[in-house]
Amino acid sequence: MPVIVGARGRRAPALAARLARTGRRLLRGLHLGDAELSLLLVSDGEMRALNRRWLGRDRPTDVLSFPQDDRDHGILGDVVISVDTARRQAAEQGTTVGRETDRLLIHGLLHLLGYDHERSAAEARRMQRRERTLARWL
Repeated sequence: MPVIVGARGRRAPALAARLARTGRRLLRGLHLGDAELSLLLVSDGEMRALNRRWLGRDRPTDVLSFPQDDRDHGILGDVVISVDTARRQAAEQGTTVGRETDRLLIHGLLHLLGYDHERSAAEARRMQRRERTLARWL
């Protein structure tokens, strides 16, 4: 079960290693042990460019997900996390960057699996319940 983590800009090797472990645990827990997941850690500047290009939103965000059409071959897709935003959110919530990026990874992974909190209030509640379950499991 490959979890590939890349980083652009500021290097965060300890965070990348943590997220690789978290990703593998999540895939096992979701019974997706043979799946492939790609993670990319970026700055707010790069995240803003990605958000503008793919969603038409000219601002940084904390996490983006890019599902692959190759799920039959076990490739789930890419999760991109802004380390800058994760650091700010962790400080605001009184948590660690590691826990915040774990939360963002869970959120992004659920998007890859078809969950979408923007679809409806009911879907948002469903996704939040699943996020809490996975966070407790970690």
